[in-house]
Amino acid sequence: MKVGTAILMGLWLWQAQSWAVCPVWSSARAHEEISRLQQQIAQWDDAYWKEGVSVVEDGVYDQLHARLLQWQHCFADDSPPSQALPSPGGTVPHPVAHTGVQKLPDKRAVQQWMRGHNDLWVQPKVDGVAVTLKYQHGKLTQAISRGDGLKGEDWTQKVQLMPAVPQTVAGALTNSVLQGEIFLRREGHIQQKMGGMNARSKVAGLLMRKTSVSDLSSLGIFIWAWPDGPQTMSERVNQLSAAGFTLAKAFTLPVDNVEAVERARTHWWTSALPFVTDGVVVRMDKEPASHQWLPGQGSWLVAWKYPPVAQVAEVTAIQFMVGKSGKIAVVATLAPVMLDDKRVQRVNIGSVNRWKEWDIAPGDQILVSLAGQGIPRIDDVVWRSSDRVKPIPPDNRFNSLTCFFASASCQEQFISRLVWLGSGAVLKLDGVGEAGWRALHQQHHFEHIFSWLALTQEQIQHTPGFAKAKGEQVWHQFNLVRKQPLIRWIQALGIPLPLVALNASGDRSWRQLSGRTELYWQQLPAVGPRRARQVMTWLDNAEVKQLSHWLAAQQIESFIP
Repeated sequence: MKVGTAILMGLWLWQAQSWAVCPVWSSARAHEEISRLQQQIAQWDDAYWKEGVSVVEDGVYDQLHARLLQWQHCFADDSPPSQALPSPGGTVPHPVAHTGVQKLPDKRAVQQWMRGHNDLWVQPKVDGVAVTLKYQHGKLTQAISRGDGLKGEDWTQKVQLMPAVPQTVAGALTNSVLQGEIFLRREGHIQQKMGGMNARSKVAGLLMRKTSVSDLSSLGIFIWAWPDGPQTMSERVNQLSAAGFTLAKAFTLPVDNVEAVERARTHWWTSALPFVTDGVVVRMDKEPASHQWLPGQGSWLVAWKYPPVAQVAEVTAIQFMVGKSGKIAVVATLAPVMLDDKRVQRVNIGSVNRWKEWDIAPGDQILVSLAGQGIPRIDDVVWRSSDRVKPIPPDNRFNSLTCFFASASCQEQFISRLVWLGSGAVLKLDGVGEAGWRALHQQHHFEHIFSWLALTQEQIQHTPGFAKAKGEQVWHQFNLVRKQPLIRWIQALGIPLPLVALNASGDRSWRQLSGRTELYWQQLPAVGPRRARQVMTWLDNAEVKQLSHWLAAQQIESFIP
C-alpha cells in the first residue's frame, strides 16, 4: 500500500491530466481539507505498518494519497506544514538501492521512451511487495522489504520459511543480490475480469503478522532485477530459472517496438496468470553498475499500467432529473476521469432515497467503475468533504399524468416527454435530441408536448442550433410524422400499456380506444386489474383529452372524430 515519495509523485503526475484543476477553496477550507486527509492517511499507514492490516483498498489509498499531494501543490502557500507520514522504511540498509519505476501514461509515451533504445524486454508488473534477497556462500542470509528504497524491514525469518524462495543457490548466484516481488499465488487469475483483489495488502499482512508456514506457502516470488549480474537479460533469466526462480524466464519477452509491448500487455491483461498484475514493465538489456542505483533514478526501465478498473472522482455537483413518468433520478456530475477508454463526467446515483443513503455531496470523492455495457456506476464514497452543502431535491408531486403542458416547475419532466416522443421507439424524429428540444422550446415557448407540430419551416430554421439544411430536414420530419399510426401517438401520450398489449388491441382510432371498458383492457396480454385501472384513469385525464382534441384539429387522422 505504502510506496516511496518518488513513486507517489510519479502516480500523481500520471493522474495530473484528470486532476489538473485546483479546488476553488478559501485558505481556511484548504487548511481543513488537507489536514483531515493527512490525518486519515496517517491512520491508514499506522494500521498497515504496525499491524499489517489494510483498512482501505490499495487503489483507493494510492489515488487519495496522490490527491493529497495535488492539494498540497495547489495550496503551497496556504496549507499547513506538511506532517511526515509514518515511514515505510526501516533500519536495515539495502545492499543495492531500489530505484522504483517511472510510470508512463499511454502508448505514445512508451513509444517515445523506446525510441533509440535497442535490446528491450517486457515483463508483467506483478502486484505484490518488493523485497531484496541477499545470498552469501550460496545461502539466503537476508531478506529486506523495499521500505524507502535505501532501508527496509528485516523479513529474513519469514522469507526463509517461504517454499517458493530457494534457500540455497550455486554458480554466479552464490554471492548475489536479487530484487523482486513477493506475490499472492493465484490460479488462473484474469486481471481484466478479477481486478487487483487487494493482493499487495494481503501479502504485506502475511509478512508483517505472525503467520504459519502453511500461510507462507500461498506466496510466490518474481525476480525482476539482478544488480551486477550477467550482462544480458537472456543470461540472467536462464541462470535464475536454473536456480529455481522460474517465473522471470517464463514472463520476460524481447520487444523491438511499442506494438509488441502493447500485444504483451493486452495478452497478460486478458489471460489467466499465476499472479495479480497492474501493468507491464519495459526494461533495457544492460543496466548501470549497482552503485549508481538510487530511489527514483531508474532510467533504464518504465511501466505502462493497465486501464484502472475504478477511479476516485470528485463530485462537482448533484443534479435532479425528472423522467417522463415523473420519477426523480439523481445524477452526480464529476471532475472528468478516464475509465478504460471512456471519459466519465456523470454517474447515475438512482432515486432520491438512494442518494440520501449514499450521503453524497459536492466535494466528496467517490470510487467509480464501469458496469455492463460501459455504464459508469458508484462503488463507494471514499472521502467526504468537510463542507457538506447538499441541494434540495424537487418535491415529489410529479407522476405519469403531470407535465403534458409546459410550466416553470415542469421544465425537466416536460423536456423528458419531448425526448421520449421523439425517440426511435415512438415517433422517430431523428436529429432532434435533448439539446434540440430545449432549443426549440426556449425559442418558441411550447404550450404542450405537441406544440412543435404547428411550427413553420422558417421558425425552425431561425432557431439557434438549427442551420438551414437541418431546419428543413426537421420540418420535413415534423410533417411526415402526421402519418404515424395511432399506436405511436398514444405511446407519445404516455398510455400505461406495454407494446404487446397495444399490438393486441388492434385499435386504429382514438374514438375506438376511448370507448373501451376496463374489462376489455384486462383481457389484453400483460395487463391485469391494476394496469387496466391506470389506463382508464389516463383516458379520463383532462390534459390527455385536451391534447387528443388538439391533435384532431391538426388533422392527425387517428384522432379525427
